[in-house]
Amino acid sequence: MLNSSSNSKSAPWNKGRLTGQKRPLKPKDVWAIRVRLQLQHRRRDLALFNLAIDSKLRGCDLVRLQVNDVCVGGQVRDRTTVIQKKTDRPVQFKIIEQTRASIRDWLPSVAARRGQYLFPSRLQAQPHLSTRQYARIVHAGSPVSGSTTPPTGRIRCGGRRRRRSIKRLGT
Repeated sequence: MLNSSSNSKSAPWNKGRLTGQKRPLKPKDVWAIRVRLQLQHRRRDLALFNLAIDSKLRGCDLVRLQVNDVCVGGQVRDRTTVIQKKTDRPVQFKIIEQTRASIRDWLPSVAARRGQYLFPSRLQAQPHLSTRQYARIVHAGSPVSGSTTPPTGRIRCGGRRRRRSIKRLGT
């Protein structure tokens, strides 16, 4: 006999949503996002978005960037090299003029000093959060997100999640 409590399972978080790989952003989509961020005067988000497009780095590598990784002598570099967290391999990328301008606009807000994170945490309690920590806070309905909705997904950086198959023993 089935127990009524085992029968009332909660719905999966991705029920009714599109799963799998999403289509890449088209150039017009990238420009639309840039324009919207500029109009809303969101300097941090614009610098982060532009740097993500230029570098093609993972989110965990972007939030680990420090000011001296992209700046030297108060000037934003034309080209820089970053070691990826997942692969431990160096990645060299060019920083285009539009991205350099957005980083220059963002730097006074960071109070640029050597060794400081380029994109510090928005929370005052901690100087820096990883993408995983930030996702937990945002999904938990903190004042950062302003919402009390449950999490809609996982933010993972690093290896793939491995599924283990359960082998049934013959009876």
